[in-house]
Amino acid sequence: MDIQFRDLYELKEKEWLSSKACLSANTKGRQIVEREDPFRTCFQRDRDRIIHSKAFRRLKRKTQVFLTPLGDHYRTRLTHTLEVAQIARSISRVLRLNEDLTEAIALGHDLGHTPFGHAGERILAELSSFGFNHAEQSLRVVDILEHRQGKRGLNLTSEVREGIRNHSQGKCILFGKPCPEGISHEATIVSLSDVIAYITHDIDDAIRGGILTTQKLPQKAISIVGKTASEQIDTMIHGVIEGSIEGQIQIVPETLNAIVELRNFLFEKLYSSGPIMREMNKAQRVVRELFNYFMEDSTKTLMESEFINPEDSLERKVVDFLAGMTDEYALTTYKNIFLPSRWNI
Repeated sequence: MDIQFRDLYELKEKEWLSSKACLSANTKGRQIVEREDPFRTCFQRDRDRIIHSKAFRRLKRKTQVFLTPLGDHYRTRLTHTLEVAQIARSISRVLRLNEDLTEAIALGHDLGHTPFGHAGERILAELSSFGFNHAEQSLRVVDILEHRQGKRGLNLTSEVREGIRNHSQGKCILFGKPCPEGISHEATIVSLSDVIAYITHDIDDAIRGGILTTQKLPQKAISIVGKTASEQIDTMIHGVIEGSIEGQIQIVPETLNAIVELRNFLFEKLYSSGPIMREMNKAQRVVRELFNYFMEDSTKTLMESEFINPEDSLERKVVDFLAGMTDEYALTTYKNIFLPSRWNI
């Protein structure tokens, strides 16, 4: 065909999207130049590569807040990622931003997260001589640790890569600070959607788990955003959209204050609560002992892992290996190494 479908789609973007949006046709490109797809834009291809990655599939077995929960309805890192993507797309669609770019960033933003949620991240940051940050690790996953067509890395576009790297930076809006320059509106929306998602679903899961009750929540904030997760998400999405109509990403003041109050409440009353901290301390011990073990004895298991770069230092390999683990795999590995096995006689 003379005019490819991708060309028509890119033309549609130019006609419809806001002047603040990132157009597919204007991408800064990939680290390695590739032939364009006749049907999909560059951001649509990035989204598909992320969804089909092994790191994305492993998110279903990684903790959000509750460590290896037995119930079927608690959030995992994967369901959190999907909720972020849904919220971000809803906002981007109304603001006429690039929905495909937004979705790709959202789906990739937590690929580098450790087992056991932020407890795993904190202990790796403490143990590693070069530190650890899950946003930087997510970028490392898509750049180096994932494989595609026999080659290292997914070779994503610059816009998606930078959105993943900066997916936490949009929180500056919550605290009235200027955001770093160069962050796309799409990446900022993902960052705010990340906050909206974890506030609402962590409250929902904590109530389901009997750690919180609706009555214990900040009642002024709840009166603004609503009592149910559905009402809260709807109110917060509207707050971002209505605050950003003029082109600058903002949140209407009343909703912003409620979001900040609920976020502060969760950090003070839920994430540091006795039931959560007891399990997270155990999880940190697992990661610490595995780190020390592999640093002292680089076993065949570590050396044969496809989730490390053989050209890296031992410490870098160990950190990548541990960060890529699911909760279940980390616990199983710990059991096999440190706990005695029963003899079959």
